[in-house]
Amino acid sequence: QVQLVESGGGLVQPGGSLRLSCAASGSILRANMGWYRQAPGKQRELVARITSGGGTNYVDSVKGRFTIARDNAKNTVYLQMNSLKPEDTAVYYCNFDQPGWSRDYWGQGTQVTVSS
Repeated sequence: QVQLVESGGGLVQPGGSLRLSCAASGSILRANMGWYRQAPGKQRELVARITSGGGTNYVDSVKGRFTIARDNAKNTVYLQMNSLKPEDTAVYYCNFDQPGWSRDYWGQGTQVTVSS
C-alpha cells in the first residue's frame, strides 16, 4: 500500500506560479506518476504524467506552462505550474501506478485557485 500526500496548492493571481509536491510513503522508482485535476462539475482529467523511465506527456492545455519532474531518492514528484490561468483552477491529485500491481493509488488532493 502506498500513501500519497500532496502539498503546494493555494490562491494565485493569473500569470503566477505554483509548485505542487507529492510525497509517497514508499519507493516510486518503478512507478509511473501522474498529476490529475478536477474542476467543479467536470470530470477528472490527466494533466501530466512521468514514467519510471522519465518520459513525460501533458494535456494540450498545459503544454509549455507546466513541467512534471520526479526525485526518486525523495520518493517525490513535482508539478511546476507557470503562467497560470483561471481555467487551471481545480483540485489537483497525485496518482501512483506501478505496472504489475493490482491497483493504483491517489492522494487526497490539493486545491489550486487562480483568481485576481
